[in-house]
Amino acid sequence: MPGLLHELIFARAERTPSAIALRLRDAEQDYATLAEAVGRFAAACAGRGLEAAGRVAIWLPKRFETVAAIFGACAAGGAFVPVNPLLKPEQVGYILNDCNVRILVTDRERARLLAGTLAGCADLHTLVVLDSRGPEDLPKLAHVESLAWETLLAEGERRPVHRRIDTDLVSILYTSGSTGRPKGVCLSHRNMLTGAWSVAQYLGNSADDHLLAVLPFSFDYGLSQLTTAFHVGARVTLMDYLLPRDVVRAVAKHGITGLAAVPPLWVQLAQLDWPAEAVASLRYLTNSGGKMPRATLEALRAKLPETTPFLMYGLTEAFRSTYLPPAELDRRPDSIGKAIPYAEILVVREDGSACAPGEPGELVHRGSLVGLGYWNDPVKTAERYKPAPGQPAGLVNPELAVWSGDTVCMDEDGYLYFIGRRDDMIKTSGYRVSPTEVEEVLYGSGLVAEAAAIGVAHGTLGQAVVAVIQPAADAPADDEALLAHCKRVLPNFMVPLCFVRRAALPRNPNGKIDRKQLAGELETLYAETGA
Repeated sequence: MPGLLHELIFARAERTPSAIALRLRDAEQDYATLAEAVGRFAAACAGRGLEAAGRVAIWLPKRFETVAAIFGACAAGGAFVPVNPLLKPEQVGYILNDCNVRILVTDRERARLLAGTLAGCADLHTLVVLDSRGPEDLPKLAHVESLAWETLLAEGERRPVHRRIDTDLVSILYTSGSTGRPKGVCLSHRNMLTGAWSVAQYLGNSADDHLLAVLPFSFDYGLSQLTTAFHVGARVTLMDYLLPRDVVRAVAKHGITGLAAVPPLWVQLAQLDWPAEAVASLRYLTNSGGKMPRATLEALRAKLPETTPFLMYGLTEAFRSTYLPPAELDRRPDSIGKAIPYAEILVVREDGSACAPGEPGELVHRGSLVGLGYWNDPVKTAERYKPAPGQPAGLVNPELAVWSGDTVCMDEDGYLYFIGRRDDMIKTSGYRVSPTEVEEVLYGSGLVAEAAAIGVAHGTLGQAVVAVIQPAADAPADDEALLAHCKRVLPNFMVPLCFVRRAALPRNPNGKIDRKQLAGELETLYAETGA
């Protein structure tokens, strides 16, 4: 079994060199060609003095070169930093400086946008540009050498690379926090390989699978589509979609067997018609990044009767934690399941003692998926990565676990139920309210396409529950009907105080509803009333 991440590709290139690894629109790339590109990029990085664990950032849409640079950076002994292509230059500059990026790979248009920003990136020494029209087209920076992708790969004769082991840093994934700048989550080869083995095991992936990668590779869930596929020798179609219907068309056109998405995208996909070709080919779908509304799940199951849904829970700091076995879906539709292979999930009180069945507590993840901490942030690392509960007192180097900050409970059979994120929980009238529970009721009304429950400062209640909604396409704009529905299902303290209608809810770069932005926009909603 490969012990380093890039060896997934090299192993497949030896065993099945002509098998298709990647597809982009109508072009295909087999494993042998991908392995050659990875090797050349790695050698070129080594030739340019990339140190062990030196950071290589990739700011690109999904392309063959994007994948080659990601895996080539780790093959060189460095650490890759995938940057979401939707970010703006200022945000990209923050990431480049925060983790001292040495080599940046981007395209011509993005390089042009970054020209002013890169002048302040003191650690950067090489800028690699795709689609360059010639030397005159490359940015001119005093401390940075700019060159075209083809020129770099031409340098890539086999050169010695750094020797690495499975616990070495291989990637830094930047994730938005509840406050402040994004945090760089540090992951090892072992973290990512364990994730690939685990997911492929419970999804039953094989070389016959064809996955559609629609999520950004800067998102661990999106990157997982590559690592899981390469582990079993499957193929991946790369896609940066514009509209949800483009995803459905791609499933039908390419015979996609596996599709991963986040709840906001599933909400949109559930409202579309799925052609017979897509219904026939899609073997499974997966959800993570938040709870899929029950109404959305039922709509998808009705439209895709032969497709198996896998509902999952995860966090970047430990990649993936739980999944619900499909056989339990009808019995436990609200459960996030049990621990994935190679992980143990605990539910604990503040003192670390185990919660009783049905008692809310913090989800703690232990095992080989636990990451290395946050880049250059010992304070936040100490808050989230702490000794695992129940260890012998005499251990000199206790095992660290991820304390998720998420509140869950476990039933008598060991199945877990998500209650809410500690940062997102709404405190109103002395009660703690889970936004997820309120949103589930809103979706169940049939009157909303998307919803987010937000806690807004309120002089009397502490926080008021405010529902930001995008109305369903064919539903009347009837707040009274929506309010009546909520009152029938929810206790009074959980009923939204008001509904804020939006044509569309804002998204963060990973496609999730941007709760932080909504909270900022609504923070003065009740300020003028003195409530």
